[in-house]
Amino acid sequence: MSKPSFIFFGSSKFSRYVLDTLIDHGYEPVLNITSAKTPLPALPDAEVFIVASFGKILPADIIYKPKYKTLNVHPSLLPKLRGPSPIQGAILSGEETGVTIMRMNEKMDEGPIVAVKKVKFENLPERYIEAEKALGVAGGELLTEILPKWTAGEIEEIPQNDSESTYTRMIRKEDADISKDPPETALKKIRAYEVWPRARIGELIVTEAHIEDGKLVLDKVIPPGKKEMIYADYLRGRH
Repeated sequence: MSKPSFIFFGSSKFSRYVLDTLIDHGYEPVLNITSAKTPLPALPDAEVFIVASFGKILPADIIYKPKYKTLNVHPSLLPKLRGPSPIQGAILSGEETGVTIMRMNEKMDEGPIVAVKKVKFENLPERYIEAEKALGVAGGELLTEILPKWTAGEIEEIPQNDSESTYTRMIRKEDADISKDPPETALKKIRAYEVWPRARIGELIVTEAHIEDGKLVLDKVIPPGKKEMIYADYLRGRH
């Protein structure tokens, strides 16, 4: 089967992993749009559009423009964990996760499912950076498997079951306060929020920790105005 022409929309590291994987498999985009903050350029003809964590809702006239419509790579097992923070949501909830390729419609993450791939993590809770990369690569690999079949009309899309849907929300800075959280919750936040907003106890950023005898043990921290350091060294310097 021939490789279909496509335009790629993505503005995050997750999307970069998706696209890099596509390119590694010989899929080069006609156009790669990496900014959701600037006006969209004139779009050349392409058989399909691909969206992966673009950060902007595309209007209907763009979504439905290509012959084979627009596919979205979503890092969860839809309809679970719809919304803006599915990777963090999976880490915080401990839910089974993976990637879903769906055909986009005008609703947020509610388009029919084209393909699904589960991704299993061994060390739970997983760190966000590692999860983002694994899910992005899995999304790219899944696209390479299904794109020729999709444009050949060999894949039947499946409507999502809205009754099984769950939702994530925009993460706020105040979500990162772990000072009153149980140890298990605090550890999940440390790993889910390692890029932003970063877990904190007061003004102290916690970058690494583990649970020992049912208690959260801090391993590495970033004090205000300083670089990351071992927590024991921070304690010695503080007193």
